[in-house]
Amino acid sequence: MSEGEFEDFGQQIADAAEAFLLGLQAISREEEPGSAVPLLLLEVSQLLLAGARLGAQQDFQPETEYQPDVGPDADLDAMRLRLADKLGDADTYSHNFEPYDPETFTSNLSDDLTLIATDIANGLRHFRAGNVEEALWWWQYSYLASWGSQACGVVAALHSVVAHDRLDLDVDETDQLEAADAVLDGELL
Repeated sequence: MSEGEFEDFGQQIADAAEAFLLGLQAISREEEPGSAVPLLLLEVSQLLLAGARLGAQQDFQPETEYQPDVGPDADLDAMRLRLADKLGDADTYSHNFEPYDPETFTSNLSDDLTLIATDIANGLRHFRAGNVEEALWWWQYSYLASWGSQACGVVAALHSVVAHDRLDLDVDETDQLEAADAVLDGELL
């Protein structure tokens, strides 16, 4: 990757990170709770695309052995509490951290989203401090070590909620029977 491509790639990942963080905060403040789950599904899916792009790259190497200090982690607890309140019963879900190990555990969407946001924000602070190499290393490392698996579990849970909401509809069987009779009688053929 040339220097220009490297800088462009860093900017693209930083843009995805910032969009995720802004989107997550906005969703947590949204007054209409019914839109939270599909919007969260969209935000996390878009972040996973950035993560997959990081995972497909060669390993980034930081310039120094230890991370430079870029200040304290953002305080995201208020957002976490708003998300937990907004998600209600849908906040708790079962997650399989390692797909080759059948053991599942209970997790909370609000906690996992906040942990993902914390990792993403740390890389963004490095990027904003002008250390693109450190930011890319952090985003890639944390994607592979933690937030990638968390985000996959979150997407599966959110997808399940959206799918059940949209597909588990009460259907009037009378309409279905009339449509089936019409097809069998050749009326629609």
